[in-house]
Amino acid sequence: LLSYFSFLCRYFRWWYKKTRIEKKSAFIDLLCAVPLQQIYGCPLGGIGGGTITRGWRGEFCRWQLNPGLYHYETVIADQFTVCLRCKGQTVYQQVLSVERPSTLQGWNWGYCGHYAFYHALYPRAWTVYELPGQNVVLTCRQVSPVIPHDYKDSSLPVGVFIWEVENGRDEDVEVSIMFSLQNGTGTKEDRSGGHWNEPFAFEKEGERIAGVLLHHCTRVNPFTFAISAREKAGTGVTHLTAFNPAGSGREVWQDLLQDGRLDSPAGESLLCASCRVPAHEHRTLELALAWDMPRIHFGSKEKLHLRRYTRFFGSGGDAAPALSHHALTHYEEWEKKIEDWQKPILENSQLPFWYKSALFNELYFMTDGGTIWVELPPDCCAEDLQGPAGAGLSHLLPVLREYGRFAYLEGQEYRMYNTYDVHFYASFALVMLWPKLQISLQYDIAVTVVNEDVQPRQYLMCGQTAQVKLKNVVPHDIGDPDDEPWQRVNAYLMHDTADWKDLNLKFVLQVYRDYCLTHDSLYLRDMWPVCQAVMESELKFDTDNDGLIENGGFADQTYDAWVVNGASAYCGGLWLAAVCTMCKMAEVLGDAEIQQKYTDILSKGKEAFERMLWNGKYYNYDSSGSDTSISIMSDQCAGQWFLGACGLDQGEFEV
Repeated sequence: LLSYFSFLCRYFRWWYKKTRIEKKSAFIDLLCAVPLQQIYGCPLGGIGGGTITRGWRGEFCRWQLNPGLYHYETVIADQFTVCLRCKGQTVYQQVLSVERPSTLQGWNWGYCGHYAFYHALYPRAWTVYELPGQNVVLTCRQVSPVIPHDYKDSSLPVGVFIWEVENGRDEDVEVSIMFSLQNGTGTKEDRSGGHWNEPFAFEKEGERIAGVLLHHCTRVNPFTFAISAREKAGTGVTHLTAFNPAGSGREVWQDLLQDGRLDSPAGESLLCASCRVPAHEHRTLELALAWDMPRIHFGSKEKLHLRRYTRFFGSGGDAAPALSHHALTHYEEWEKKIEDWQKPILENSQLPFWYKSALFNELYFMTDGGTIWVELPPDCCAEDLQGPAGAGLSHLLPVLREYGRFAYLEGQEYRMYNTYDVHFYASFALVMLWPKLQISLQYDIAVTVVNEDVQPRQYLMCGQTAQVKLKNVVPHDIGDPDDEPWQRVNAYLMHDTADWKDLNLKFVLQVYRDYCLTHDSLYLRDMWPVCQAVMESELKFDTDNDGLIENGGFADQTYDAWVVNGASAYCGGLWLAAVCTMCKMAEVLGDAEIQQKYTDILSKGKEAFERMLWNGKYYNYDSSGSDTSISIMSDQCAGQWFLGACGLDQGEFEV
């Protein structure tokens, strides 16, 4: 209890300095946690350009535009509204929202949720509206460009809404879908002034779109929204001048009610797409939302970064029309690629439905995990990247030049980029779907391994002071988005992770796994010296020279509230698996001396592992003999599991 109280005191002092004096947010905020809201649906946007999350009830409710930072706010003015007209008369007009807000009371709110259905299979989602009493069904299909092995369109900050209209009536009906968007994300900056809107039209290769640009002119990381619709035969696109989202909205409502169109004088922040649907037929309206924040600063504001999509659409801040046009003219191609990717899994009768759902829907974190994907500066050289001790990574610069730098958070409330102990698990999604991003991430980690940061700091759990980063040790993370990632690593300061037993091992295991899946021999050769360095560093934890590392009597691995002492199933298993892959890599690279060294260690270590941990039924948690020692740890065979993913879990390689 005393040590826990001491930790709380240290944490509160640190939290107060960070949030009240430095005016920064805490990377882990134990005092102001974000309350749980089970409202979120499928997010919009590709990889690394920011995301906008819609709830399953259709609201725009979570904003991650500034890199790595979230704003949880439902902007009530951001809505879709439907208008139906028959024989020149409006017969139905409804905001497609179950909400009944205190603002915009001139609009018809309170759609009955009984007549709407939502489902998602990321990166797509469907909402079906059976308009009560109208014999008309609307299906809004939401599509984002998240496409395996695609390194262009998958980076785009766009989402497309395809509205399928089915007319079950015995007469033609004119259908209008109005898309209203407030200039902002519900933050105090929305009221700071200087924001402005303008209409636009963009035509290329015979395809024309029209819409509204909403310029959000903040001092740091300004951006532009674009709402647009595809113009085609039988589809009309109109817009309206800026409206007051805090007012009644009556003028907007009456304008749409009058003729199913919006008057377009100087037109700004509402968009309307309309079409006539013959009796018992269906038609499609195509709308898009894009956002262009090409030039970004992290929290320190020290360096300017260009997002990945600027390679294809420029960094001048004027790309929103071109992004919108590209989205509206390419979404069908995206959907075909998405279906080709997902179909074999969805049709596999050997896989349970819950697994198929989880496999795709949990992938949302690849884009909505505070994810950033940036270009290298054009004048960047290898020395800038490698630091004083980074020589030897011969393909570092070519890889990062071609594919950029990628980072995602441990979690929305654990604000650290590329937290390596858990990336170990999540990395399968990256290496199987966007392998070049995994390779890029690994090069970034390798650079930090061979460098050090000698700045001292106090660690909150133990209260001891140590340097931020030791040489030849894998970092816990590559930094906090509210600071300067890549430049200052190890935002995590609960424990001194230089003494963690799993980080180095997880690097070695990922290097071999990546090689197995990509067959990239240049990558393997570059990483081999780094693997040798981290394994040499790890050997110091084998204090009795029995071929098996020992834990240090504190929470010295990813389960950072669990004390482990002596030989352990989790870290010991990871160690043996890493030793096994060292043998395989040495064999591939023809390094007989290193192969023999680690073969001998593996032989000794496997015997020690069985002798010290196997109790006849399962492996003990650790060898300490404490009350928790005989616990069954669900993750105890993580090393063996990882070897299985590399085809090394049988025969001589079974650890």
